[in-house]
Amino acid sequence: MTRFAQMEDPRRAEEVISRIKVLAQLDITERRVPQDGRFRFELEGATVDLRVSIMPSVFGEDAVLRLLDKAQLRSRETAATMDALGFDPEASQRIRDLAALPHGMLLVTGPTGSGKTTTVYAMLTEINTGLEKIITIEDPVEYELPGVLQIPVNERKGLTFAKGLRSILRHDPDRILVGEIRDAETAEIAVQSALTGHQVFTTVHANSIFDVTGRFRHFGLDMFGFMSSLNGVIVQRLVRRVCPACFARREATARERTWLHGLKLDAADVARAVGCDQCRASGYKGRAVLAEVHLIDDRFRDLVTTNAPVSMLREHVAQSGTKSLAMQAAHMVLTRSTTPEEIRRVVGWS
Repeated sequence: MTRFAQMEDPRRAEEVISRIKVLAQLDITERRVPQDGRFRFELEGATVDLRVSIMPSVFGEDAVLRLLDKAQLRSRETAATMDALGFDPEASQRIRDLAALPHGMLLVTGPTGSGKTTTVYAMLTEINTGLEKIITIEDPVEYELPGVLQIPVNERKGLTFAKGLRSILRHDPDRILVGEIRDAETAEIAVQSALTGHQVFTTVHANSIFDVTGRFRHFGLDMFGFMSSLNGVIVQRLVRRVCPACFARREATARERTWLHGLKLDAADVARAVGCDQCRASGYKGRAVLAEVHLIDDRFRDLVTTNAPVSMLREHVAQSGTKSLAMQAAHMVLTRSTTPEEIRRVVGWS
């Protein structure tokens, strides 16, 4: 994702924003309200799509561009899989087991830009054998999958997630991807779909498995029905890897050692981001995925439906053996795959 903000020369910044608006077919005269659009261009023989978001501010306008290579998943040679995305073997196997279930709901959660949609596409790619009917409804369709019916949301024409999902159920799908659950109506239909013999993959913006249950409770859903439909939750983050060309070490600070000691780990030195031509002076090159894969059991369902305190939920999750994001992040620091600063920025620690 690339961000364009105001430059030192305001006129130059306005020219850049105007050009982006023209390419995305947006109103260049409107500077008071947010605008969203998209355009595409050819890059090294491939067609690349860009999603554009324009936001007004007190000093002008800000633009965010998201690069999407829609052709990336068309062929088996370039298809994204759990292994290709860098999930560890244990997490990959858990996700595959959840994706193979005949019905129920599988949620992928995390902040914006954490790779949720790519993870869902990787699951669909692996189970897309042509024997089952797979239908997706997305806003927008980010990657194209062969043999899958993909429906783009068009709210201006009245095709919302909720309305499209209702129509999808009349097309006899085996597996359904709902790009994102944003409101109570979509959540209710998705839950009912999962309870009536369909498998539903979807994403939701939440920071942890505990926030997921709180989010759906906030939607006003029947929590017994929701928890009955829920098979698993994948909580993930994307962490930048330290650049191998300019890799350096430094002594771990007292606070970093205290954090590691809290996880029963220790390190005398850690990685330091330096910066070079190969990583464009950032000190990082490439990213790694950290994922908590939670299999929902009856005990967890009981705790949620009886409105048990979060402390009891945390205790149960800890006893389940699921590797926490914090533990996975700490191991990346120990192996000097990334820096403590990056972990604190993405995962957080105190």
